[in-house]
Amino acid sequence: MTSETLTWVVAAATTAAVILRPFHWPEAIWAVAGAIVLIALHLLSPQEALAGVSRGTDVYLFLVGMMLLSETAREAGLFDWMAAHATRRANGSATRLFLLIYGVGTLVTIFLSNDATAVVLTPAVAAAARTAKVKHPLPYLLTCAFVANAASFVLPISNPANLVIYGSRMPSLLQWLPLYAAASVASIVVTYLMLRWTQRASLRQSVATDVPQPCLSQGGRYAAAGIAATAAALLAVSACDQPLGLPTALLGMITAAVVLFVERRKPWRTLRGISWSVLPLVAGLFVVVEALAKTGAIALLASGLEAEAVRSVAFASWTAGSVVAVASNLMNNLPVGLIAGSAVQAAHVPEPLVRAVLIGVDLGPNLSVSGSLATILWLAALRREGHRVSAVRFLALGCLVMPPALGVALAAAWLFG
Repeated sequence: MTSETLTWVVAAATTAAVILRPFHWPEAIWAVAGAIVLIALHLLSPQEALAGVSRGTDVYLFLVGMMLLSETAREAGLFDWMAAHATRRANGSATRLFLLIYGVGTLVTIFLSNDATAVVLTPAVAAAARTAKVKHPLPYLLTCAFVANAASFVLPISNPANLVIYGSRMPSLLQWLPLYAAASVASIVVTYLMLRWTQRASLRQSVATDVPQPCLSQGGRYAAAGIAATAAALLAVSACDQPLGLPTALLGMITAAVVLFVERRKPWRTLRGISWSVLPLVAGLFVVVEALAKTGAIALLASGLEAEAVRSVAFASWTAGSVVAVASNLMNNLPVGLIAGSAVQAAHVPEPLVRAVLIGVDLGPNLSVSGSLATILWLAALRREGHRVSAVRFLALGCLVMPPALGVALAAAWLFG
């Protein structure tokens, strides 16, 4: 077996272990184990592995900032306050509550990124379900996972993968909006309609109307201000085409420090509540990508994209978008985005093909729990709230929701982009 073949075997086994979680061990253990195996088999040198880890620095900083914001807001009672407001506005209607949560998830994804929807919104939705005393909370929690990917290409900051795909050739905000506006609307609307249809039986339930409205503490107000400031900062930083990680981490730390000071609490409880295992998980995936790049996969993909684009841009766009969407679920869209982004930048392909690849990377992960980092973060948040969703159940739902949304989004991008 050649070293290239062995690298792909290790990468496939690592991805499968991250998805299936043998022995119920955390995903991070399997990602790190895959990286160690690559080094042990001399498929990757320690220096190359460290280079792969270092490529994720901006992602680590971004996640740390978002997780700090989420945990700080949760402990300050912001989510409970939001949950009570949403439940009161639902006026006893389960479907209205569903629409409200989907709408909020769309806004959070657009202005704070899909990872923020998974980390920040999921605890709030779990709190809303408890406050509403619903018998079936899962439909509301599922909206957090699906809208996180469906709305993740409205703006460049809506998904860190967007920055990876374009690299140094990122369009300005005013250029981005007309390119992706129609596709984004199509993705958001079709995903909502399909998700609403699949959950119609569970949404025939009562929602409490006699919900007490808690007072928002001073710490909660500061946490809300910190989240709003982060959204504004990310828009400004994105407009300047700068990395998002450092400002997100700094604002997360400042917000946490202010809230802890105001409420006179020690930081240990907040730090213990953060899912730190996400960081080694991402680092392990970056090492796997580094090994795959060494096999020449990126050069091969780049030449293939160039050849197909010469034959037919339309056919190449639809094929690339669909293949990347499926591949994102087999390998996770973070490594797929890194590989596809490198190939697109090396090939200098037409803009319609780039759009199709980006939509596939962003929206394709709605097929399975392993598709995106946002969905993995969502699963971690669910476990913390005491809920479980099996990979098989999510896949069955994803097979109904994702393909029509992807097809309509690709069509809209081609027709109106």
